[in-house]
Formats: sequence, structure tokens, C-alpha cells
Amino acid sequence: MRRARGGRLLLPLAALFLALLLLSGCAAEGEDEEGSPVAAEEPEAPMEDKEKAALYAAIGGFVGKAWNGSGLFPDPCGQTPIQGVSCDLFNGLWYPTVVSIGPVLDNSLQCAPDARFSPQLFDLRRLKSLTFYACFPAANPTAIPAASWDKLAGTLETLEFRSNPGLSGAIPASLGRLGSLQSLVLVDNNLTGAVPPELGGLAKLRRLVLSRNGLSGPVPATLGNDNTQLRRLDELLIMDMSKNSLTGSLPPSLGGLKGLLKMDLSNNRLDGRIPPELAGLESLTLLDLRNNSLTGGLPGFVLGMAALQDLLLSSNPLLGGTLMQRGWEKMASLATLDLSNVGLAGAIPESMAAMPRLRFLALDHNRLSGPVPAKLAALPSIGAMYLNGNNLTGALEFSPAFYQRMGSRFASWDNPGLCTAETAGGAPAGVAVCKDAQDPPRVGVRDRMDGGGRKPEASSSLPASSSSAGMVAVLWWSVLAQGMAMAL
Repeated sequence: MRRARGGRLLLPLAALFLALLLLSGCAAEGEDEEGSPVAAEEPEAPMEDKEKAALYAAIGGFVGKAWNGSGLFPDPCGQTPIQGVSCDLFNGLWYPTVVSIGPVLDNSLQCAPDARFSPQLFDLRRLKSLTFYACFPAANPTAIPAASWDKLAGTLETLEFRSNPGLSGAIPASLGRLGSLQSLVLVDNNLTGAVPPELGGLAKLRRLVLSRNGLSGPVPATLGNDNTQLRRLDELLIMDMSKNSLTGSLPPSLGGLKGLLKMDLSNNRLDGRIPPELAGLESLTLLDLRNNSLTGGLPGFVLGMAALQDLLLSSNPLLGGTLMQRGWEKMASLATLDLSNVGLAGAIPESMAAMPRLRFLALDHNRLSGPVPAKLAALPSIGAMYLNGNNLTGALEFSPAFYQRMGSRFASWDNPGLCTAETAGGAPAGVAVCKDAQDPPRVGVRDRMDGGGRKPEASSSLPASSSSAGMVAVLWWSVLAQGMAMAL
């Protein structure tokens, strides 16, 4: 009896010991030294030899034939990764998805002096992003390949070529076949020719940046969206084609880009009126059309663009027109308003003082006339105000504290009929003190530049003092008295 009872006890004890042993084994494999769970190790995923060879050949075309990719990086998606290359796992196999080349980091891949596009680049079947920076110097003129982009149409989302003075020729129309492309950035290269209309078919594009090239011709109407059935470029957020040689007028279809946040077409040769259809850009925060030849005046619809933060139209000397007298209070988000050298005439409206976030106001080098509204000094966020080079008249009624706070960021010189009513504690540079608020000076200070290219100091640009003027008057009366005595 006693032996049987002991045997019955041994069985559960043995089972308990076995369970504890298994649990301890699991803990040893599933926890680190601090007791945190860790993933069980899996065998390394393979990479197809064909894909690996295409990667080595594509990179070798950029960095030079002497680069031994297979010897230096036998496992590019695993134990021996390549700087600038990222991989993703698809159906148990590794595929390169990101290739970035250029002197970004110390160990980044850099292009050889004879860099070229390798045909094997288009054999990377899962490539999502291709970028290179400073790869083609001027001594190595190279064109963007025109063929084979359709092989990447289903995968490529980002294509960026920056700072390549040797990257020349036209933008291939075949880039319009990249149906998955979200970002096309071709900045600071030497690309010429027209902007391909085919780019308007990139339905998923969110960023189009073609600035600082030598592109010419018109802005294609296809880059806009005036067809609700095609729904082209519905997702576009940024359009930047600044610093080129684009000509012609702005296509009205640009007003259909409902989601657009930033439009920069500055520093081109665009002409014609600003199309009223741009009023449809309800989400726009930046409109930069500086340094063109636009005409037709400042469009009134801008007052309805409530999201606009930066309106930059300076150096369009043929624009002309006047400032709207009402409605500026609607621009509650506007921070920068640059309307210098656009041929504006008429008065500065007092309603411009109702913009709560305005930090920068430039109305210089126009033909504005009349008094300067005193309320402009009360703009709560203002940090810079330029009124110089106009025909403004009357007395400036800003406080000395305003002039002291603004310093050189306030300019009102070169307004022949303008004077300042305040003298104690501060006064604007280049503006005479009013002798009589009802009788402003007839002669003002011209916008001269000194030998160093700077604006004149206040002391050198003020007219003669009142004491010297009084002496001139005494001498004049004495000459007149002598003449009368001789006549008698």
C-alpha cells in the first residue's frame, strides 16, 4: 500500500518537473537578459541573383566600373548593406526599393566623373525611390534616358535629381507614364526645352518641382485640372517651376488644382493677366509670381483666398492697377505681402491695417500717392514695412517708439511730399521734419545709393536745417532793402 501510494505521487511530480523544464526552455529562447520578449530568429531571406546583379550594375553605372559591388556587399539587403540602398520583403524575397546616390553622408555612394545611367537600372522591379545629388558635373553632359521608364510605372513613387550642372537636354515625355509617381523633383540642373504636357497625366503626383533649370515655352494647360472626369493632378500640393525661362500666360486650368498649397512660378518671363480662375485655389498658402511681366492689375479675388499666407508679386513693373480699398480684413492668414515695383497707383487704404498676422509689407517703388494711414503702425505683427520710392504726401504720424522698434526695417524715403510730424525720440531716415503739418515740403530726398551700394544715412539725406533757412531769408531781405533805398 505504501509503495503504491508513492508511485502514484511520482507521476504528477514528474509531469510538473517536465512542464517547468519546458517553460524554462521557452524563457531562455523568448526573453533577453532583462526578461523582455524577443522575436525568434528566422533564417535570412534570399535575394534573387538577377535582382542582385541589376542592383550592382545600376549603382556601378553611377559610381564607376571600378566599384566591386559583389565583393564589397555580397548581401546588400542583409549583413552587408549599401549606404543609400534600402530593401523590402516581398513574398519571402528581398528587393531593393530605395537607391540614393550623392555626397550626403561621409560614407554615401558618390558618382564618378564619367557617371552614366545603366540600362539595368530599369530592371529593379520593386524600385520605389530613385534620387541622386551632384552626380553629373558640367564636364560630363548627360541626358535623362527617354526609354524604359514604363518598366517602373507600377512602383516608382519618388524621382529626384538635384544639383547636376551636367544633366542636360529635355525632360523626357515618357516620365508621364510613371503612374505611381508622387514626387518629381528636378532642381538646379541644366535641363532645357519645354515642360512636357504629359506630366499632367500623373494622377498621383503630390509634388512637382522643376526650378533652377533652363526650361522654356509655356506652362502646359495639362498641369491644371479643368476636367472633372479625368481628375488629373487632383492630389498635387506643390508646384514650383521658378527660375527658368517660361513664357506666355498662366493657363486658367491651374485654378482647378483644389488641393494646391504652394505655387511658385517666380523668375520667369510670363506675361498676360493673372487668370481669375486662380480664385479656386482655396487651400493655397503661397502664391509667388515675382520677377515676370504680368499685366492687368492686382486681382481682387486674392482678398477671398483666406488660407493665403504669402502673396509675392514684386518686380512685375507692367502689372499696374490700384490697391483694393476694402476687404483686406478677410486675409486673416496673410503674413507676407510683397507688391514692390509693380506700377501701383492711387492711395494706400486704411483697411490694410486690419490684417492681424501681417509681418512684411512692401509697397516700395510704385506710384502710390496721398497720405500714409496712421493705423498701419498698429498692425499687431508687423516687423518690416517699405514705402519708399512713391509719391506719398503729408505727415507721417507714426510714433517715435514705432521708428525705434522697426529701425532699418522701415523705409519711407524718396517720397517728395512726405514729412514726419515726430522728432523727439526717433524719426524715419531720409524724411524731413514737417515745418507745418499743413505745408509739407516740396522737395524730397531721392533714392540715392552710396558708393557701397547702401541706402543713404538719415543725416546725409535730410535737407537744410531751419537755422540755415532762416539765415538765407535774412540775407534776402537785406538785399531787397538795399535795392529799395537805391531806387529812392
